[in-house]
Amino acid sequence: MTISLFHIDAFTAKPFTGNPAAVCLLSEPLPDRLLQAIAAEMNLSETAFMLPERGGFGLRWFTPKTEMDLCGHATLASAHVLIVTKTVSLTEPMRFFTRSGELQALPKGEWITLRFPRRKWQEMAAPADIVAALGTSPVFFGMSHDNYLFELSSAAQVRELRPDLRRIGANAPHGVMVTAVSDDPEFDFVSRFFAPAIGIDEDPVTGSAHCTLAPYWAEKLGKTDLTAYQASARGGVLKLELQDDFVLISGQAVTIFSGTLQLP
Repeated sequence: MTISLFHIDAFTAKPFTGNPAAVCLLSEPLPDRLLQAIAAEMNLSETAFMLPERGGFGLRWFTPKTEMDLCGHATLASAHVLIVTKTVSLTEPMRFFTRSGELQALPKGEWITLRFPRRKWQEMAAPADIVAALGTSPVFFGMSHDNYLFELSSAAQVRELRPDLRRIGANAPHGVMVTAVSDDPEFDFVSRFFAPAIGIDEDPVTGSAHCTLAPYWAEKLGKTDLTAYQASARGGVLKLELQDDFVLISGQAVTIFSGTLQLP
């Protein structure tokens, strides 16, 4: 059995930057253990599996260790694959049926806009182990979904952070979003995302984190349209817009390679 396989760099217009994702186009359902084995073999932060369904596509995401409830960059990569393979119309939203409900994607010129759920956060005292793992104290600390939200006083602090990943993995149930207002006028805020507990030491560009970061910074900055930069080694750009209970996340993507995956 063979399936179509694509390697896509998401949230970037330049190869070898942004966040890489593998995208597999399925013609029939596969066992979960096989999906997880494929994701482990790809060894990227996420591998997406798409299966055509009535009115859209079933979409699942796996890290090398576990299945995820929501993933931005692999959804962007999946939409990009559907566009470059001319599988979908460019005038109608692409519909994805996922563990987080229906998600949509729509091409807009060289960009693709994702319609993702808006997530709230709750302020709380920062756990001592997380503060020690990051090596600095937060301006603000909170919890959103399963992720910690850690605001620092400067973008330079975010860029220069060298956290203790083993300690984060032992004490953060999912991931840690670290963020600060941008010192570059091209962007409103910067961030990084660490999730060693689920097999991702540092995620290069995390679309799902911006379901929280966008409304957080919109409230602080008094604006609903923002541009963000994820300051990982690979880097990535996201355009964000708040719309009722949703966050519109726009990004670009490029194909690195395509081929077939041989299954026994």
